[in-house]
Amino acid sequence: MTEDWKDYTQRIEELAGRSGLKFHPVEFEAVPDTFMMEIAVYGLPVRMPHWSFGVRYIYQLIQRHMGNSRLFEVVFPGNPGHAYLAASNGLAENILVTAHVLGHADFSRNNLMFRRCQGQVSEHIVEHAANHARQIQQAIEQYGMQRVEAVLDAALALEQHIDVDQSLRRERYPEYAPEAKALADDEFRKRFASLDPTAASTGLEIKKRAPVPPHPERDLLWFVANYAPEMESWERDIFLAVREESFYFYPVFATQIMNEGWASYWHARLLREADFVPQQAYLDAIKCHSDVVRPVAADQQVALHINPYHLGFSMWEKIVEKEGMDAARNIMEQDDDFGFIRNHLTRELADELGLFRFSARNDGHVKVLEHDLTALHEAVLGPKYNFGAPSVSATHVRTDGTLELTHDNSIDGRGLDLERSRRVLDYVQRVWRRPIVLSTVNQAGSTLELTAP
Repeated sequence: MTEDWKDYTQRIEELAGRSGLKFHPVEFEAVPDTFMMEIAVYGLPVRMPHWSFGVRYIYQLIQRHMGNSRLFEVVFPGNPGHAYLAASNGLAENILVTAHVLGHADFSRNNLMFRRCQGQVSEHIVEHAANHARQIQQAIEQYGMQRVEAVLDAALALEQHIDVDQSLRRERYPEYAPEAKALADDEFRKRFASLDPTAASTGLEIKKRAPVPPHPERDLLWFVANYAPEMESWERDIFLAVREESFYFYPVFATQIMNEGWASYWHARLLREADFVPQQAYLDAIKCHSDVVRPVAADQQVALHINPYHLGFSMWEKIVEKEGMDAARNIMEQDDDFGFIRNHLTRELADELGLFRFSARNDGHVKVLEHDLTALHEAVLGPKYNFGAPSVSATHVRTDGTLELTHDNSIDGRGLDLERSRRVLDYVQRVWRRPIVLSTVNQAGSTLELTAP
């Protein structure tokens, strides 16, 4: 790869600014392909060590060797943003990637979900994650790899179980239940309260302890960190570090179709307007663009999975064409993928893109189902509910410390992988240090309980 692409970076940034994009500065760096793979797997340039990332690395390596994936860039939103480009990219690919990254930078600076989560976590997540990694390395040196790994097993098994509707730095539950206040004109209630013999004899106000949790709690990382009976402070810090990084990753997950589509729309538009790009580089970049946003792999006629680049790009093109750029920017700022798909994936566009629901049997037989638009929306969005994890809440802590968890499959219709669930319960029980009971349903709809130990 030549270094010529860097000569175009500033000019592309200036063109993006004139075109209406608003973004924090982005630091671009070309890195070896192996490092690119590590960044993509870990999610950050430097992150806490754990064996599960090695498993993900092997999976990505196999996918790449099979020709199913290639990494051109990895972007980390922030102020400044960080963009890592593969050293194997050619000039045209890096010109396209630079424009693509600026589309991402505009999205992450202006989308409300990104702004809210980054405002709580930090716009310097790369540095924060490196600090977390150092803290965990210090814990390994002090407490040993085996103990630290057991805590990471539990925390990373729950990394999707957060509640972004709550504050990152939320307070513990009130210790006492609020008093039931009698109505001012309710004479009977006031007279009954005055007859409380305990209160009358001691003159003290009786307070009732609030249940834990006072309501179903779906932020399991926060709950375990704050209410595990014997959790040590360094263990709690690991749980909260994983939770903080999950807050950072959530908007990336929840806006993937919008975000990749927005970046793809803008890299295509900026390329068309960049008259300073050599003709051959422009043609090669457009070829790369068509490969990125195509709906199917090169040797296939039909795709049974959504390409978020293709779907998002097509939707933004249609929105800009019909409603104008001001309306498109307003949608970009306000929505996540749920609102974007439900409000803007129309029947006309779905037909134009050839989108359909299907069922597949174990023998490979595929059957196309009805073309109901609402059902199609939910099929696209189904994997996105609850950060892609089953909806499991902490519902009660018994007097002996037993933790009761409840799986609610009515929200997304997603069942539990029982083998995986048992393994996760085992991980969490090691840090909860009391029994754990998870209530769910089997295939027949009957109540099923999983326990650990």
